[in-house]
Amino acid sequence: MDQPNPKKLFIGSLPYSTTEDQLRDLFSQFGEITDLKLITDRMSGRSRGIAFVEFASEEDAAKAIEATNNTEMDGRTIIVNVARPPKPRTDSGFGGGDRGGNRGGYNQR
Repeated sequence: MDQPNPKKLFIGSLPYSTTEDQLRDLFSQFGEITDLKLITDRMSGRSRGIAFVEFASEEDAAKAIEATNNTEMDGRTIIVNVARPPKPRTDSGFGGGDRGGNRGGYNQR
């Protein structure tokens, strides 16, 4: 299983109005940011309230967690911690089940 990257942070419970610029302003004070992704809804383009920020060093990431976790941003308490690696997808996303249309195990003709 993949190990977490201690330089990559998950930021959750963000206000939906949050912009990438606001995140960059907030987190750049703790060190050099190498990657920043604000997750948005594909249809509306609006923030989904989560983001990922990667720092150049583990020390900077730790400082950012210490300073920002459980703090308030536009009336919401944000969550900041080390991002977990994504889980590998094990299914096709269609919920499994009998793909042959044979419901209940009877051979219906």
